[in-house]
Amino acid sequence: MELLSIQIGKPEKTPAKTGPTGHFKKPVDGPVAIHSLGLEGDAICDLKNHGGVDQAVYLFGTPDLEWWTKELGRDTLPGFFGENLVISDLDTSSLAMGDILTIGDVTLQITAPRIPCATYAAHIGDGRAIKQFYAAERPGAYARVLQEGSVSRGMKVDLTLYDGDRITVVDYMRAYRTKFKDDDFLQRALALPAPQKLHAIAKERLDV
Repeated sequence: MELLSIQIGKPEKTPAKTGPTGHFKKPVDGPVAIHSLGLEGDAICDLKNHGGVDQAVYLFGTPDLEWWTKELGRDTLPGFFGENLVISDLDTSSLAMGDILTIGDVTLQITAPRIPCATYAAHIGDGRAIKQFYAAERPGAYARVLQEGSVSRGMKVDLTLYDGDRITVVDYMRAYRTKFKDDDFLQRALALPAPQKLHAIAKERLDV
């Protein structure tokens, strides 16, 4: 696999009633430094729902973008979904919490799916956008940064699958939609390198 493009966003106004957003990301020339909280220069405006160590980098693969181009009937150029990195031949829907992506010196660990929000719906301009995003089950994937470094377009990307219990980002998104009512899912998540927020929810619900 190959890193095809790198995107960062600046604070911009949005039609949604959520204040400024860094969703609208544009391709940049590398190298770009990746730190524990994300790409250097990338704006995270809604810190309650975006960013942080468990959502430092947002990934999409070319199969995802190609699928969405057909589904939406419009171009989905790199950055369309607010993704930081586009990787060739990566189907993000099959990624699981704990999977590792290595790009040069940078090591990323998959943590969670993207959850659609009002900013995304306003960007799409369709009242059905959020339901459509859930139904598509092609959410892209967030990652935490295990090893900082710099990346450039054209770099090789290696995927190492988590060798334990596999909960995919799609499994996670389904659980989110049901407000994490599945105790088995939560019990499994506790044993995985899941986001801190998910661990907290699991501990509270399971009383552990």
